[in-house]
Amino acid sequence: MAIFTHGNISLEVDEDGFIQDPEQWNEEVAKALATTEGVSELTESHWKVVHYLRKYFLEFGVAPMIRKLCKETGFTLKEIYELFPSGPAKGACKVAGLPKPTGCV
Repeated sequence: MAIFTHGNISLEVDEDGFIQDPEQWNEEVAKALATTEGVSELTESHWKVVHYLRKYFLEFGVAPMIRKLCKETGFTLKEIYELFPSGPAKGACKVAGLPKPTGCV
């Protein structure tokens, strides 16, 4: 495992940069992880997606399907990619502190 360090944040991550312990996640961690995805500032729209992903994961133990993410947040898939250029699975889930979703390449 690798160690991700940003400012005073230091976390164990897998080879793709996903944190290994979702319990270590907080909003400061999200801001730090966002920098690895080309997102320099998390807007209200980013937080809406991130908080939805966290809530869903804590309830069901998995990331939601992309269709459900779009339906529940009101964002189109195109808008999700505008917010998280590497996509909902790789980018948004990483920033939300979720494990790497199954099928994510």
